[in-house]
Amino acid sequence: MTVISHLPGALEEEWDWQLDGACRAADSQLFFHPAGERGQAHDDRDRAAKAVCARCPVRERCLLHALAARERYGVWGGCTEEERRGMLRRRRNRNRNRNRARTLARARTR
Repeated sequence: MTVISHLPGALEEEWDWQLDGACRAADSQLFFHPAGERGQAHDDRDRAAKAVCARCPVRERCLLHALAARERYGVWGGCTEEERRGMLRRRRNRNRNRNRARTLARARTR
C-alpha cells in the first residue's frame, strides 16, 4: 500500500508530470503483474514495461515519486518493486552509516 503521508499535496504542479508519461498510452496491466505471475511471463512483462519507461520523458520524476510514496507494486520509473526496495534499503544503510559516523565524530570532540 502507498504511504499516503509521503505523497505531495494537492497542488497541480506536484502531479502534472504524470500527463507526460509514456505509460499513458499503454495498458496499465503491463506495469502491474497479476497474482501468481512467475517465471518467463513475469520477466517478459517487466521487460516490456521497462521498454516503455526507457523512452519516457518523466522517467526520473516517476521513480522519485515511487520511492517517496513507497509504491509497493508495479514498474515505476523503469524499476520493479524489488529494485526499488533495494534502492530504499541501500539509502537507509547509507543514512544509518552517516548517522553513526556523525555520532562517533561528536563523541570524539567532547
